[in-house]
Amino acid sequence: MSFGTSLARGALGIIVLLLICYIFSSDRKRIDWRIVGIGMGFQIALGLLLLKVPGVSGFFDKIAGLFTKILQVSEAGAQFMFGNLVTDLDSFGYIFAFQVLPTIVFFSALSALLYYFGILQFVVKAMAWVMSRTMGLSGPESLAAAANVFIGQTEAPLVVKPYLEGMSRSEMLCLMTGGMATIAGGVFAAYIGFLGGDDPVAQQFYAKHLLTASLISAPAAIVASKILLPEGLSNNKNKELKMEKSSYHNVLDAISKGTSDGLKLAVNVAVMLVVFTALIALLNKILLWISPEMVDQAIQKATDGRFQGLDFTYIMGVIFAPIAWLLGTPSDDVLMVGQLLGQKTMINEFYAYGELEKLRDLGIQLNEKSLIIATYALCGFANFASIGIQIGGISAIAPGQRKALTELGIKALIGGTVACFLTAAIAGIIA
Repeated sequence: MSFGTSLARGALGIIVLLLICYIFSSDRKRIDWRIVGIGMGFQIALGLLLLKVPGVSGFFDKIAGLFTKILQVSEAGAQFMFGNLVTDLDSFGYIFAFQVLPTIVFFSALSALLYYFGILQFVVKAMAWVMSRTMGLSGPESLAAAANVFIGQTEAPLVVKPYLEGMSRSEMLCLMTGGMATIAGGVFAAYIGFLGGDDPVAQQFYAKHLLTASLISAPAAIVASKILLPEGLSNNKNKELKMEKSSYHNVLDAISKGTSDGLKLAVNVAVMLVVFTALIALLNKILLWISPEMVDQAIQKATDGRFQGLDFTYIMGVIFAPIAWLLGTPSDDVLMVGQLLGQKTMINEFYAYGELEKLRDLGIQLNEKSLIIATYALCGFANFASIGIQIGGISAIAPGQRKALTELGIKALIGGTVACFLTAAIAGIIA
């Protein structure tokens, strides 16, 4: 696919995605198009800097390389516990159980250490300061948007805990959308190992693109949320950039609590994948059983054997194929990428990344541009389960916002999904 075609289709995709937010907007007359313009400018500028400008891109490659080195460190810990199971077995289940899950625990502990020493706070405050000054956001929503890049959708609100009860509905939606559009540090590391396998070159490739995706999805989430629910005309925004202090008593406390949190996350990810994988397999079998053989054979022939027939994965591919096309996916891969987008939205991103990795194991080769677009589009927590996670997690520390959380859940899902897809469209144009 030529650059001109990629640019035209990606640009059309961006326009359509922004139009979706406009259609679902609660107050179209009060949309601040300045914020939209600056946010989109941030996305494009960051994408170009991180992926195309030689000096910056080279430096970013080194950061991605650092993540792959840290993965090797976490593998050493897993090998101590599980022995040769970590390095000798080559099946999906064992790789996931003994290589991917331990990285979640390790990175959770590492993130807790970085938070205890104030390193994360420094980076978050610097990003928040830029967004607050350029986009006119309030201090709390800027901090939350920046924090979502590094920590999870239920942990980021803790950074602005003192301000949560006083946040407006627009600020609350911005917080929720940011949580939907980005990923946590622990699972970020797991995705690198998951998608890159034991190949350092592939690990660095995915590390760079996943890190870029999480960074440029932050302004995309702001753009989407501020179209869906504009702030209004108030000029009395809280500009204070003050973060909640670390609750860790010392280094050992940070490591132990971070490890415990990581273990809970790893177990949650593991059991969800077991259950959802089994349920999807059951649903596929039921649909194939009731589907006419003639239809299944036609689908197999039309897709060169990539789909078994009229099953759940094929249905998801058909529904989301137009979106995959708008994002700039090469025509041969539109159904496959559409399938992944549907699975990510209906189930979760971990399952979708698992399916992406499974395609490679099955020998199904996707175009490199398709891989990049899928990697960016799936990089976020925007799925139906996250609505419940956010309502439960945020309302536990801000009970007064529970009504707003329940009312804004679907909007946050729309905004987070659009933000991830905006990022993918831009990546498809630039990469």
